[in-house]
Amino acid sequence: MKRNKDWHERDTFWKNVEPILFHQQRLNNTADEVEKVLSLVGIKPGGQVLDLCCGVGRHSLELARRGFEVTGIDITERYLKKAKALAKKEKLKIKFITADMKIFLRKNRFDAVFNLFTSFGFFADQKDDYKVASNAYKSLKGGGVLIMDMIGKEALARYFRPRDWIEYGDTILLEERQVCDNWSRVHNKWTIIKDGRRKTEELDLRLYGGSELKTLLTDCGFKHVDVYGNLNGDPYDDTAQRLVVAARK
Repeated sequence: MKRNKDWHERDTFWKNVEPILFHQQRLNNTADEVEKVLSLVGIKPGGQVLDLCCGVGRHSLELARRGFEVTGIDITERYLKKAKALAKKEKLKIKFITADMKIFLRKNRFDAVFNLFTSFGFFADQKDDYKVASNAYKSLKGGGVLIMDMIGKEALARYFRPRDWIEYGDTILLEERQVCDNWSRVHNKWTIIKDGRRKTEELDLRLYGGSELKTLLTDCGFKHVDVYGNLNGDPYDDTAQRLVVAARK
C-alpha cells in the first residue's frame, strides 16, 4: 500500500506557501541576515558552505556574491529551478542539488553548514532530526561550524497566539496554531488568500528548546555549541526572538 506523503514531501505544499515564505520584504532582508551569520561563524570568503534546505537560493546567492563556494540542497525542484535561473543570470557558480536533507552527506567537505529560517524539525520521528544533524557534522571539515536558526520553544511560549492574520503584499495569511504532545510539537493551519483564491495547508513542526537542541547536537559529536537568541548573537534568555545555534566540529 502506497504511503501518503508528509506535508514537507508534497510539491503542492511548497508551491502554495511560496508567496508566504519568499515575500519581498524577506528577500530584502537576505544580505543583512548573511552578514550577521558570517559574523557568528567567522569564516572567510573562499570557504566552502552548504546551504541546507536552500529554497529559492536567497542565502546561497548572497554567499556566492561574497566569494564563497556554495552548495545548495533542497527537495523542491520548483525552488531549485528558480535558484539556478537567478545564479545563471548573475553568473554565479553555485551547485544546486535536489536532495533529501536526511540523506545528503559529503564527508569532510564544508567549512560551514547553514540551516536557516526554521528548516529543521519537519519529521514525525525525532530520529530523522538526528540524522540531519549527524550528516551535517560528518559533512563538515574539522573545526567547521553548523549554524541553525529556528523558532525556539521558549520564545514561542512567550508570544504564542492561537490565530493570526498577516498581509504579505497581495497575499493574506490566516494562521491557526495548536501546541501538541506536551509542547513537543506545534500544528499549523495556513489559509492563504491570493488573487481572490483561497488555499489551505497544514504543517507540523517539532519544537526545540535551547538546551534540547544543544544536547542533540552534542550527541551528534559537536564539541562546542553556542546558543543565541537571534542572529545578532544576543543571549538566549527571556528576551530571545529566535533559537540560533553555532555548533563547532
